[in-house]
Amino acid sequence: MSHFQNLLEKRRTIYQLGKNVALSKDEITTLIKKAVNESPSAFHSQSSRIVILLGDEHTKVWDITEAQLRNIVPADQFEPTKARIDGFRAAFGTILFFEDQNVVKGLQEQFALYADNFPKWSQESTAIAQYAVWLLLAENGIGANIQHYNPLIDAEVAKEYDIPESWRLHAQMPFGEIVAQADVKTYMDEADRFKVFG
Repeated sequence: MSHFQNLLEKRRTIYQLGKNVALSKDEITTLIKKAVNESPSAFHSQSSRIVILLGDEHTKVWDITEAQLRNIVPADQFEPTKARIDGFRAAFGTILFFEDQNVVKGLQEQFALYADNFPKWSQESTAIAQYAVWLLLAENGIGANIQHYNPLIDAEVAKEYDIPESWRLHAQMPFGEIVAQADVKTYMDEADRFKVFG
């Protein structure tokens, strides 16, 4: 089995994360930038935008998320929600994945024949960037998971981190030390998932 095949299996959704990682902040930042820069995008649009939060700034984004959730989750049911947010807060850092809508609109205007496809292709671009980052983190022994508290936190995040109006938040990726491994992965029957012809 190739190194890449092993890496595909190594990348898992890790919820129990900690702050003890072997790489420095600069090394992690370099990995993230490399993964995003090498990720393909429609028409090489490079529409992905990334905010890397470390230290107190990482904690702050989960404080923002908790505060927003308190507005919609009944107080007597909030404890499981708080425990989940505390788990993300316990991580080393968080990556925010955005897509620049100005890029999308520009492509729609430039290539009107494909205008309806560019929002979908933008979604695919962020998904590829997220997966590439996740793989590189996993390769370096760093666990991660993907969250989607957007659009609930969008306004506060934009205000706190001076996010341009054209950037649309798509996902949050807390990452850090792997405190506990993921459960054993199961797979559906291949006959229900794949068709091969020829």
